[in-house]
Amino acid sequence: MALHITGDGAADDLLSTDPLALLIGMLLDQQVAMETAFAGPLKIRERLGGLDARTLAETDPERLTEVFRTPPAVHRYPGSMAGRTQALCAHLLEHYGGDAAALWTSGDPDGAEVLRRLKALPGFGDQKARIFLALLGKQCGLTAEGWREAAGAYGEEGSRRSVADIVDPGSLQEVRENKRAAKAAAKAEKG
Repeated sequence: MALHITGDGAADDLLSTDPLALLIGMLLDQQVAMETAFAGPLKIRERLGGLDARTLAETDPERLTEVFRTPPAVHRYPGSMAGRTQALCAHLLEHYGGDAAALWTSGDPDGAEVLRRLKALPGFGDQKARIFLALLGKQCGLTAEGWREAAGAYGEEGSRRSVADIVDPGSLQEVRENKRAAKAAAKAEKG
């Protein structure tokens, strides 16, 4: 698996090899550019000297906020996103022994169960969970039965709706254009 989301080789390598990094990148993917969100885990790792669920869950909240705030910032809302990252990691410790990949591998779950597990994560609503499930299925080798159905429209072959569909700079532009068009349509509907 080789992801190409951020345009930064080191950040993409981390996302490609570390399930926790990928999960945190997805958590951070709101109100910032996708590239910024998914580059966040590398910044966190560099600033903390590692990236693991226990360390993140147990780091002093003020220190973690400072890690998120240090320029270039991990996220435009460093305090709230540091808190969400800690809550996510605490959940992983409590339910999966700190192993992010266990969300989609433990007990050989089907797509509906993986979706249920993702939706139970702090900071993951229905849409974010479906997008992440599609990312796992389309680019990370997830073969859980029914993952496409559970991911809904995000699981459709050839769609260009989300980060799950970004494989190169061209597909990044297509995803951006589709998101802009969807926002414009939603705004026009509201009148």
